[in-house]
Amino acid sequence: MNDLSTSEATSLYAKRQPVYPKAVDGRFRRLKWLVMAVTLIIYYVTPWLRWDRGQYAPDQAVLIDLAHRRFYFGPIEIWPHEFYYVAGLLIMAGVGLFLLTSVVGRAWCGYACPQTVWTDLFQHIERFIDGDRNAQMRLAQAPWSVGKLARRTGKYAVFLLLSLLTGGAWIFYFADAPTLAGRFIAGEASSIAYATVALLTATTFIFGGFMREQVCIYMCPWPRIQTAMLDEKSLIVTYKDWRGEPRGKGRRTNVAAPKALGDCIDCDACVAVCPTGIDIRNGPQIGCITCALCIDACDSVMGKIGKPRGLIDYATLDDCKIEAKGGTPKPIMKTILRPRTLVYFALWSSIGLAMLAVLADRARLDISAQHQRNPAWVQLSDGHVRNNFTVKLRNMEARPREMSVSLNGLPGAVMWGEGGSRETAKRSVRTTVPADALAKLPIFVAAPGSGEERQSFAFSVRSIDGLESDSTKAVFERPN
Repeated sequence: MNDLSTSEATSLYAKRQPVYPKAVDGRFRRLKWLVMAVTLIIYYVTPWLRWDRGQYAPDQAVLIDLAHRRFYFGPIEIWPHEFYYVAGLLIMAGVGLFLLTSVVGRAWCGYACPQTVWTDLFQHIERFIDGDRNAQMRLAQAPWSVGKLARRTGKYAVFLLLSLLTGGAWIFYFADAPTLAGRFIAGEASSIAYATVALLTATTFIFGGFMREQVCIYMCPWPRIQTAMLDEKSLIVTYKDWRGEPRGKGRRTNVAAPKALGDCIDCDACVAVCPTGIDIRNGPQIGCITCALCIDACDSVMGKIGKPRGLIDYATLDDCKIEAKGGTPKPIMKTILRPRTLVYFALWSSIGLAMLAVLADRARLDISAQHQRNPAWVQLSDGHVRNNFTVKLRNMEARPREMSVSLNGLPGAVMWGEGGSRETAKRSVRTTVPADALAKLPIFVAAPGSGEERQSFAFSVRSIDGLESDSTKAVFERPN
């Protein structure tokens, strides 16, 4: 290997070129405003919404109660043994993203991704303080002065405050929001709460204030996954080169002559408004988040020069080929309703319907039993054999419930609980299980000593109001 001098060495690292997106107005920009407002309101307001579940359950509408291992979402309460609901929601989210990508490309990245939403918000704050694109570029190149220092300090202070509010809002999903807010401000919250807010504040400040498009292009794996899911029938932001080329600022003509120019006047308006700084005229690329701001910018320019809008537009590659040959693209509904998207939608909706059916049919009480092995059995003086069990009763309602536990099978057997005795034993015992709680009952079962060495039977539980019941299998053991 030949040694290269310092001047001949090639760097494998490309220094980041700052991106200063220009403000633009149009239908897609207004859609981004709407999505940003809705998503931010949902994020910041949701922990403060209330939902009355009675005196025995928290009244926060959405709550991830890690201390008690519960997840509350409106009228729905998810227990640890029902984690399959959470898994189902995650699967639905994944399939939903596949469906969205196959229809309109990376629309999630362009409109609803948290990185996009907060970056967009930070850029609007930056424009308010530093001015639009040209003013930001001039300020970046200007030498340091009192005015520049004041602008930078003010901007970063607002960024930091917004980041703090973002990190602070997140912890309210895990505890009662008003209570935690008071304790947090008073310095009485747990160290985990302060550490979480500090971490999320730092990441929001860095990702939204400085890294921005680098997160989308280099750090996030989703663009690679989405790119693999696109095909020729997916709607993506496309530059119609057969119409725009050759580009130039000269006179336009409809005559097909060697010197005739296309509709693109090479104004770079599409590049100026792009939040990742790419040139959509170079074709589909991983830096395009399909936000469609370049469409708004280009349509505005086409309107000013008297040319048809849509030089940059949402279009499929198949429709582009048809349009380039002078044909008419397919209707938008035929593009959306195709086998691939219908399969995704059928899968997504079937998962949702299955979860709703299981949720509507689930019991609000549950029983399980564990045989105590030390000792496995006890020989009683009257010839009977006693086995010890720990029976767990789960009450999933927000009220105390009286329940009856009884034996199914095991002829001649009786049972008693803690505080009972062999003399008062019966085939069933009653107990009250607190609201939204799991009760553990030590149960003693005595059965005739003659019989199978391992005999199957069942514990059954029934709510005294008679609305629900459940059972679990168990094994009674005897000596050889």
